[in-house]
Amino acid sequence: MKFLFDIFPLLVFFGSYKYAGAHEQAAQELINNHLSAIISGGAVTASQAPIIVATIVGIVATMLQIGYLLVRGRKVDGALWVSMVVFVFFGGLTIYFHDEDFIKWKPTIIYWSFATAMLVAYRFFDKNLIKAAMEKQVSLPEQVWIRLHFAWITFWLVLGFVNLFVAFVLFKADNGAWVNFKVFGVTGLMLLFFIAQAFYLSKHIKDEA
Repeated sequence: MKFLFDIFPLLVFFGSYKYAGAHEQAAQELINNHLSAIISGGAVTASQAPIIVATIVGIVATMLQIGYLLVRGRKVDGALWVSMVVFVFFGGLTIYFHDEDFIKWKPTIIYWSFATAMLVAYRFFDKNLIKAAMEKQVSLPEQVWIRLHFAWITFWLVLGFVNLFVAFVLFKADNGAWVNFKVFGVTGLMLLFFIAQAFYLSKHIKDEA
């Protein structure tokens, strides 16, 4: 359930994009008739409408996610705050200029923000964020924690570049393909990374034992 809650905005973004894409004319009329005040020029084309709808719904979903946690008195992770700020900023630019290039940068900025935070924490505060998150569940040699920390930094950096390649080179003229990659491709890459991490940790956990 936690996993579904974590990816709730992504699922809503994906679902609303697909639905609006199947009803472009209705999505266009909805935006032009009711949201023209926040659109540069006051109108969007039918082909632009799906990504605008998905962006608006995704931003609202992220805010509701954070609002739910605050109302329940739960801690909101820093990563979720970063995601909301970046989503609102780049999503807002996408909506106003009805230009999907802005929202396509959003995942990369988030991934690189994670990598930067981890690097800064380690370099200037001598804090290994991966160790801090996992040390209660598993005991590992310090050198392994360091390798794991930098493996995550590298993963976030590479994932950011992969998103840019897919968005602006591989599927430059196909928003739908990029949205599919954002949901299924990135999830698949993260799953592969988790599996590789599990194999690596299992070896060192046995050695430690």
